[in-house]
Amino acid sequence: MGQIKVLVSGCCGKMGCEVVKAVLKDSELKLVAAVDKSNVGKDIGTTVGSESLGVVIMSDLQEAIMVTKPDVMIDFTTPMTVFENVITAVKAGVHAVVGTTGISQDNLAKLAELSKEYKANVLIAPNFAIGALLMMRFSEMAAKFFPHVEIIELHHDQKLDAPSGTSIKTAEMILAARGEVTGNPNEEEKIKGVRGGEMGGIHLHSIRLPGLIAHQEVIFGGEGQTLTIRHDSLSRESFMPGVVLAAKKIISRPGLTYGLEHLLFEA
Repeated sequence: MGQIKVLVSGCCGKMGCEVVKAVLKDSELKLVAAVDKSNVGKDIGTTVGSESLGVVIMSDLQEAIMVTKPDVMIDFTTPMTVFENVITAVKAGVHAVVGTTGISQDNLAKLAELSKEYKANVLIAPNFAIGALLMMRFSEMAAKFFPHVEIIELHHDQKLDAPSGTSIKTAEMILAARGEVTGNPNEEEKIKGVRGGEMGGIHLHSIRLPGLIAHQEVIFGGEGQTLTIRHDSLSRESFMPGVVLAAKKIISRPGLTYGLEHLLFEA
């Protein structure tokens, strides 16, 4: 197989720009299309600070797919648009790598059906940082030995959803490893919400501040000890090796895959 033809949806966002640059650096990938609501008509190369590529930013995803015929769409857009974007790609027979969070369980089920029907594979990953995947895997291992756990996730103040997809995925993995966590039944919140959200007995806390990128710590508590597992993404470049890996491997992984760890640890 020759180069994998890639369309980047949300190419002018902070993550989208990094994805474009990562695709351009990899000899196995070829950027054929760029879609965004801003900078329409401009060359994506000069837009991200590179040389002119002859790839003009388009606003209509369906049109971009028809014109350029990509193999894979990489989507970093918004929770409001991502579901329809993936449907558009899948129905056109284009594989999808999705980093946008906010996709519901019902939507995941629908995408799984469509993926099989149209034979277009989909990867949805809450986090593409290799260190974050290891943090989740280590938390899953620790869950069997510690009776109590809380999750704190910290992101930049422009993130639109809370809690993060990574924290939800981490909680799911912990619960699958151990079952529901038992808290203090006599606990009382003097200020509503001060203990964060709750998922299967696990408290999740979301922090949104300028200066942050993406960070999470999982704090386990046991008799006379605590264990903290923390991951920090200090720049958006930290996600790119995972995105590139996904773009290459999703073509050969049928159906819907939720979580990059299935490609990383099963490679």
